[in-house]
Amino acid sequence: MHTTLRILVTGADGFVGRALCPVLRGQGYTVREAVRAETGENRVAVGEIDASTDWSAALVGIDVVVHLAGRAYVLREQGRALDVFRRVNLEGTESLARQAAAQGVRRLVFASSVNVNGEETFGRGFTEDDLPNPEDPCGISKWEAEQTLAEVSAETGLEATILRLPLMHGPGVKGDLLRLLEAVHQERTFPLGAVSNRRSLLGLDNLCAALDLCVAHPKTGTYLLADDEAVSSPDLVRVLAEAMGRRVRMFAVPVPLMELAAKVLKKQSEFRRLTGSLEVDAARIRVELGWKPLKGLRQGLEEMARWYLTMRA
Repeated sequence: MHTTLRILVTGADGFVGRALCPVLRGQGYTVREAVRAETGENRVAVGEIDASTDWSAALVGIDVVVHLAGRAYVLREQGRALDVFRRVNLEGTESLARQAAAQGVRRLVFASSVNVNGEETFGRGFTEDDLPNPEDPCGISKWEAEQTLAEVSAETGLEATILRLPLMHGPGVKGDLLRLLEAVHQERTFPLGAVSNRRSLLGLDNLCAALDLCVAHPKTGTYLLADDEAVSSPDLVRVLAEAMGRRVRMFAVPVPLMELAAKVLKKQSEFRRLTGSLEVDAARIRVELGWKPLKGLRQGLEEMARWYLTMRA
């Protein structure tokens, strides 16, 4: 019976892990949480994640590993960024997979990134059949980790399911979306009135539902995930502002002029995220695993905005 599954969740104290572990326990699974330093009931400290990490204590008796831990943020030291990402995302993942296979773990579910596919779409969403085209250190290291997992799977029989994730939203969010929430709350002015793009996001609850499916579903594979709708950058700002009761100040700057300014300021990557499209076609996981989002995009964004207001209170 699936309720007897024993699951190890890495990065259990992170944005996704904190939400996922209660969901899995609610299904009757036994969940062990792997964290960097903190220990406690059902938790084990594994330290820094790289090729030398000792996973032996964490893996004892485990059937399935959900590997969420990884490096997702680009470092300031661009010259060495790829090496640092590889140490965690590639070498750390390979070490975990090989140790898991040696201890008899049946399956590993790996949180990858849509950036494996690329940084921008034109007219249609990325699919699993598109050739990988990673450009940034995170995407490159995640793609290399996916290939390594395929090798480990072929050599050992370890089942591997890979989920390529776009920008995630939800209570507890960090990074770019947290900074956007702060900017909207402060009623800053946004030069996005001329932007007409489409970007796919993924709600935290929707991701947890997919991970819950993947730990026990008989079929494995590589899947792209996203909420039902895509959203433009200006509409994203408007939805958050409305949810927080803030006033939106937006004016139109021609996109070519924004691009020129981004080049001068060496902010090209930020410019692409604000003005470019990155859409995801999540049809395959719907058909093969029966996944569907639990919440719509607007509902998820509104819940994130309310969390932010509560956090500030």
